[in-house]
Amino acid sequence: MEFIPKTGIKGLIENWQADVIAAISVSLIALPLSLGIALAAGAPAMAGILSAIVGGVVTTLYRGGHVSVNGPAKGVIAVILFGITVMDDGSGQAFNYVLAAIVVSGAIQAVLGVLKLGRLADIFHSSVIHGLLAAIGIIIIAKQIHVALGTKSESSSIIQNLIDAFLFLPNANPFVVVISFVGLLLLLFHSKISFRVFQFFPAPIWVIALSIPFTYLFNFFEPKTLDFIGNSYEVGPYLLLDIPNSFSDSILHPNFGKIETVEFWTTVISILIITSIESLAIAKAVDKIDPYKRKTDLNKDLTGIGLSTMVAGFVGGLPIIAVIIRSTVNIHNGAKTKWSNLYQGGFLLLLIVVLGPIMKQVPLCAFAILLVYTGFKLASPAVFKQVYNQGPEQLIFFVFTMVLTLYTNLLIGLLGGLLLVMVSHMLLAKEPIHRFFNMIYRSGSSIEENHDGSFELKIKGIANFLGVLKVDKLIKNIPSGVNVNIDLSETRLVGMTYMEYLVDYLRTQKDSGRNVAIKGLDSHVSYSTHNRGLKISLNNATPKLSPRQLRLQTLANERDYFFNSQVEWDTVYLKKFHFFEIRPIERKSNTLNGSFEEINMSWEISDVTFNEGDAFSAETFNTTMMVLKINRVIPVFTMEKEGLFEKIFDRVIALTGFKDIDFDMYPDFSKRFLVTGKDEPKIRAFFNDELIQFFENHQIYHIESNGDAIIIFNKIKLARTDETIALINYTKELALLLA
Repeated sequence: MEFIPKTGIKGLIENWQADVIAAISVSLIALPLSLGIALAAGAPAMAGILSAIVGGVVTTLYRGGHVSVNGPAKGVIAVILFGITVMDDGSGQAFNYVLAAIVVSGAIQAVLGVLKLGRLADIFHSSVIHGLLAAIGIIIIAKQIHVALGTKSESSSIIQNLIDAFLFLPNANPFVVVISFVGLLLLLFHSKISFRVFQFFPAPIWVIALSIPFTYLFNFFEPKTLDFIGNSYEVGPYLLLDIPNSFSDSILHPNFGKIETVEFWTTVISILIITSIESLAIAKAVDKIDPYKRKTDLNKDLTGIGLSTMVAGFVGGLPIIAVIIRSTVNIHNGAKTKWSNLYQGGFLLLLIVVLGPIMKQVPLCAFAILLVYTGFKLASPAVFKQVYNQGPEQLIFFVFTMVLTLYTNLLIGLLGGLLLVMVSHMLLAKEPIHRFFNMIYRSGSSIEENHDGSFELKIKGIANFLGVLKVDKLIKNIPSGVNVNIDLSETRLVGMTYMEYLVDYLRTQKDSGRNVAIKGLDSHVSYSTHNRGLKISLNNATPKLSPRQLRLQTLANERDYFFNSQVEWDTVYLKKFHFFEIRPIERKSNTLNGSFEEINMSWEISDVTFNEGDAFSAETFNTTMMVLKINRVIPVFTMEKEGLFEKIFDRVIALTGFKDIDFDMYPDFSKRFLVTGKDEPKIRAFFNDELIQFFENHQIYHIESNGDAIIIFNKIKLARTDETIALINYTKELALLLA
């Protein structure tokens, strides 16, 4: 078993070098993003820096996590904007009122953690939360697009701001636009630029750094007009970042003068909900990518974040949230303990003190394009598609929450979205109100121990987001180290949030070596093939095979294969492949099993569903994958079409440290294929003339070996029947060469 780093002072002493190195990388990312988030929220720029410093130092002293990084995040932008808007009384104290709301929300958050209510975040329906985040993304774009274009909209409406961005496009300041455009190119293509020095620094740093020469080129230091294609445009210091000369001048204090108003408490609750949900979700996401598989104490973490938020509010900072991007960078750069979070806070303080004069030379549009890019990722067409794939009803919940939030506020959007989900579930279950809630809270769900020592978790009634805490309580009574069968056959309705909880539990337990199975859904119907989609039990309902499944069944019958259309959760063997080391596997389905009897090799083709990214930024992908079990040991390697990895697998390749292995005698092969692996001599010996000629004469697939098996797939999509047949034939020819 891999050595787990010590905690506390011993962990600080033993692992300080690794934690310091990781913290340096994190602080480089945190500097521009913290400033940008504060500006987008309508707060002083230094409020973001103060928040990141406090999040690093204070949270570390009392936290339940291990390697997550805390500070301001995109989720706080909308709530701070809302608070400043609704509490602006013309006194110039609007942000100070918001600081008071931050202090109060932090205090409540800390109390919730002490009361062990950290799991409350699980009851919020995921499609509603994604709708809320999409609305936040649109709000960020609407507010920052004008800064990136050098235009200005006087409307307070988010939608009108977006419309104005298009209407005012002919009036955009070209000297601002060119900086924004260069920044956008850097964000889009940073991962594809192979220069080692360029890759050493994250994309946001390059966006900021390369914007400064334009400041000098256009001389933004003096107010003046510049001509472009017959038109004149104003430039000047107002286009540059404005931060105090002294760090102490950045400190502001809360004003509790609005504490008795509805606007104040609406802001408090909005901050509380957003920071709690996002922090707890990200804490669980970070646990999944922690190489040591440590678990965060969610209640303690909630208290720590609450205390940090209080401190941040008292000194002029933004609410504290666990930040997924910085946490991921922290882990990938070798962080071992919580002290890396403290170090990044210290480095950030050092950076802003040292680089303060330089930061004043950064155009505001550079920060704006960073945020526009971030906002787009929250509300991109890919997000809509991802939600739709989970079921059309999920898209309705998502869009309704997003639109309601845009036209009201975050709190109303959240509550309205949850109400819509609950009413929809009630109508779909066709149960009166009193019976509906009885089937959630008095369903008779129970745990039974079997004769073989395994446990049977019998779930009955309505299994939706309101019942997550109930099933969590039941599961906590199951002893560790035992197998568990989860039976859903007596449920009337199974909601997506409930299924997400069960799938997460299943995945966690399988990672620890326990066998957990979910059954009893054969009589349930769904508008989606997604394993977490809403499922309803109907009388006499029988599962029907799709046209594609019928074709696969026919293929199996014709060729004497075994076909199973059901969802299978046992995917542990796939995690032995490097491709899935940082990509959590959801499940497999539509499995074909067969063998090449003449060479005694078995194979399996299945539709594999996996996640890319973490927490609210995760995307779900499906691909049809062949697994060939080989009867001898072969080198560990990955082979891919040259260049394609930059589009799909760049993160994997970047983390390996591998280099492309070229074969001088086969220049065409080397140009077409990217071959990587650690043991280059063995890989070169494995790729003999016959094998290289085979690859050159056939369709290019992604092929990866883990030493005793290989996976083969084409594109990140489900294969047609003819493509499945072609894959089988290809693999048979390859297997004959490897025999």
